[in-house]
Amino acid sequence: MAQPSVLSEDQVSAFLNHIGLPLSLQRQRYTGDASKDIHFLTQLNIRIISTVPYENLWLHYNSTHTNSIDPQDTFTSIVTHARGRGGYCFQVSIFFNHILRALGFPAYLSPVRIRQRVDGIPQGDYRGWVHLVNIITLTDGSKYAMDVGFGGDGPTAPMPLVHNHVSTNLGNQEVRLRHDWIPAQVHRTEATKLWIYQYRNSVEQEWNSFYAFGETEAMEADFYNLNWYTGSHPESFQTFTCIIVKFLRREKGDGSGDQEIFGKRMLLNGVVKENLGGKTVVRENCKTEQERVRALETWFGMRLTEEETAGIRGWGTELKGDGSEGVIARQAESKEVWEVKRGTQWRHDWKESVPV
Repeated sequence: MAQPSVLSEDQVSAFLNHIGLPLSLQRQRYTGDASKDIHFLTQLNIRIISTVPYENLWLHYNSTHTNSIDPQDTFTSIVTHARGRGGYCFQVSIFFNHILRALGFPAYLSPVRIRQRVDGIPQGDYRGWVHLVNIITLTDGSKYAMDVGFGGDGPTAPMPLVHNHVSTNLGNQEVRLRHDWIPAQVHRTEATKLWIYQYRNSVEQEWNSFYAFGETEAMEADFYNLNWYTGSHPESFQTFTCIIVKFLRREKGDGSGDQEIFGKRMLLNGVVKENLGGKTVVRENCKTEQERVRALETWFGMRLTEEETAGIRGWGTELKGDGSEGVIARQAESKEVWEVKRGTQWRHDWKESVPV
């Protein structure tokens, strides 16, 4: 039995309209027919990641440089305001969990450990929990992980919790889950194995292990603690990097009317990139705030308010005429990773060296 959702039926309908889900699917709820339900979840997944971008601009274009992961706040920012905004993992996936509950699906949240990218490839140790996935169990006993808030190289469809099951993701990219232990685990039993999300960009390449999660449920309240670190700590790349990833969809050519993902559009600080299933190409290199704000609307359909646009002034990720290179150079030279005023009553200064 799915736990109650905080979202009303009217809110769910408004969201399904917002992502363009066809009426034939909008009427569907959890059916108990596993094949029908996974088709519905796949189309829901595709519509969400191609409408609701993965983005952390709430931490940058914001006078408080904080975000809210309350699902009602997420609904307001995505659906009510309808300005092309999204959110990062905690915002989008917690909200999506309530959508799933409202639709009757038995879904729960599981925390995720991620490896950091080095030169574009995930490497090194798995960090503490800084991400999450939804886990759904269908009536035939099959389990799926759904991740609608990871961004680049993330899965574009529900992933079965099946060891080494390979799926096509975007273009030639393949993804799979391995059921195994990660290097730091000491207590190793069959029950403590984790699901390790891996991708490779072609069959000739090695698999890259990106993140790992178990099947233990985390409560929504747990993620408020984790969100403080992810959205506030100077070691978190979210606090010193502007990021957007929005997937691109089209109708499949099989006459079914279903949608498929065929590309993705990204912003990293001032650089807009696009990948249509092959190589990534640069579409625009913004040097100033005026250029970036204009690019947000042109490439991502994202419209900022005057208050949001003013919120980045004086912040470390502000574009000052020298683009992304200037942002990185100033961070490398600064002796203070993080100095921020949150409102008028509170001030917190971090005195650390900037990781280059």
